[in-house]
Amino acid sequence: MLSRVADSLYWMSRYLERAEHTARVINVQLNLMLERGAGSDDEYWARVLNSLGVQMAADEATHAQTLAVSLVRDTAHRASIVSSIIAARENARQVREQISSEMWEQLNRLFHSVRRAHSEAAWDAREFLQSVKEGAHLFQGITDSTMTHGEGWQFIQAGRFLERTVSVSTLVGSFFRERPVASRSIPQSMLQSMKEEGDPEHLEWLGLLRSCTAFEAYCKAYTADLKPERVAEFLVLHPGFPHSIRFSAAALEGAVKEIGGEARSRGKSRLERIAGRLHATLSFGQIDEIMTSGLDAYLDTVLRQCGHVHSALYQTHIAYPIEAALGA
Repeated sequence: MLSRVADSLYWMSRYLERAEHTARVINVQLNLMLERGAGSDDEYWARVLNSLGVQMAADEATHAQTLAVSLVRDTAHRASIVSSIIAARENARQVREQISSEMWEQLNRLFHSVRRAHSEAAWDAREFLQSVKEGAHLFQGITDSTMTHGEGWQFIQAGRFLERTVSVSTLVGSFFRERPVASRSIPQSMLQSMKEEGDPEHLEWLGLLRSCTAFEAYCKAYTADLKPERVAEFLVLHPGFPHSIRFSAAALEGAVKEIGGEARSRGKSRLERIAGRLHATLSFGQIDEIMTSGLDAYLDTVLRQCGHVHSALYQTHIAYPIEAALGA
């Protein structure tokens, strides 16, 4: 496969996953605002921005809500939902012949939908965010159903699950960093208060799970008793939940193993080792040991390894030296 084709498929998938994740996190925050009592909206929105990996200058902290709104449909913001979908569509356009007609039609439909919302003076934020989530899910389903599961599809999978690993690690790490008490033993009195649905802390844990589409799945595994250590274990180490970090790392490793065949075997072997190390870090992790040593530091290690996977994938399949392609 041509490196430019691989690059476009990889980034098309990453941008669309990013848009869906951002839409979900912001939508959860909008819903929580209806249930919270008194409090600074800017403080809550600053947490949302941190959880999405958006860095704010010190003088921007008092305008966090305005910055968060710009993440929805401001094309001037590179990390906004609209910008991500525009970028995903542009990458798809460049490899139009490599994807199915149904994939192109769905992504094009989503693109025009968000562009219309961007230009409308009156719009419903929740309806817009819901349409982005549904549009991204529909595109993923169409991709899996209409595209040959060959090398191109594997690059799409690699992009999706690398982006998901990064996004969920950033989200969970940011959440626990602001709640250091969650990394230690929780007093029974606090656990009891968290069970009360009106308790602010209960709402925050509920919001974290919903931001990962995990609340119902968590309840099936642990019941509705929200305990920080169990929430962390589910979102980080669960092997079967699609939005857990471990599941995403396993899917990422599976994709990179299927890419490339025998081509550039030395670089491919290095890429597989790095992706395998990331998966192993999560497969052999124990939540009690992780929480004792610090979940935040553990997830920082996961994020660094994600960066190594990205670099190795680029060096092996996309930005490799010409000598490697010629077999020199």
